[in-house]
Amino acid sequence: MLDAAIRVHPEVQSALSEGAAVVALESTIISHGLPRPQNLLAARAFEELLRAQDVVPATIAVINGIPTVGLTDEELEHIANEDIPKASVRDLSILRAKGLSGATTVAATAHLAAKAGVKVFATGGLGGVHRGASASFDESADLTTLASSPIAVVSAGVKSVLDIGATLERLETLSIPIVGYRTDVFPAFWLPASEFPLDWRVDSPAEAAEVFRALQVQGSESALVVANPVPVAEAWDKTEHDAVLAKAFAAADSEGVRGKEVTPFLLQYIVEASEGRSLDVNLSLARNNVSVAGEIASALASR
Repeated sequence: MLDAAIRVHPEVQSALSEGAAVVALESTIISHGLPRPQNLLAARAFEELLRAQDVVPATIAVINGIPTVGLTDEELEHIANEDIPKASVRDLSILRAKGLSGATTVAATAHLAAKAGVKVFATGGLGGVHRGASASFDESADLTTLASSPIAVVSAGVKSVLDIGATLERLETLSIPIVGYRTDVFPAFWLPASEFPLDWRVDSPAEAAEVFRALQVQGSESALVVANPVPVAEAWDKTEHDAVLAKAFAAADSEGVRGKEVTPFLLQYIVEASEGRSLDVNLSLARNNVSVAGEIASALASR
């Protein structure tokens, strides 16, 4: 049934069959996270970074209705240059029925990668519980999907526009394990540290791989969240970060932005108010996550 539901690029399928290192990459950062033409350059650079580590990249998207694990360069261009919707797990069947393309979110990427047999996934930041969710019930599908997607997800925490504390509580409730990668504190996306300590850490790709193997041995269907902070030298200045975020929230409130429009509004406002600094940090943390994910995938493939 997998062949009918998902198309896997021959290079990716060959690597999976041979037990070689493969890393999944999401496509929303290409379609919605970065401006053109920087988005296509970044997508190619992420893939080349993995190839330099002898790891096969598997960028994931929906192409003309078909969930596709591993894109051709032509398909990368399609995702980068066309206006296509974001696709979470709930959207996959609709896109298939309509024959439309879509850029996969963290949730959809993790879901499809795990079904294809990919064990490691690199993203920028996870979705989570939104501020004010006690009234709006606004919570990302990333969280519940990770509870049923057995894959190691390397991320720089969750975007700091979200409620980090509530997100960590939900991850605990869903029994999704988290390890800090060479850190005892949960990262805050543009910042290397939040105010929230972590119970567990790993200090090498091999140790992270061993935790994921143990998760599989016990039969868990959950993802492993590997919280990887942006390097301090490449992080956003905290004072500037806090000031820009405060202005962004005030602007959203003033303009009456609500629901699913809040996060895109905030992120776009932050890019403009920071004069692109937030984008620079976003790229830095994404590259760092891709690199660490490649090392973990290699460690998993070595046994």
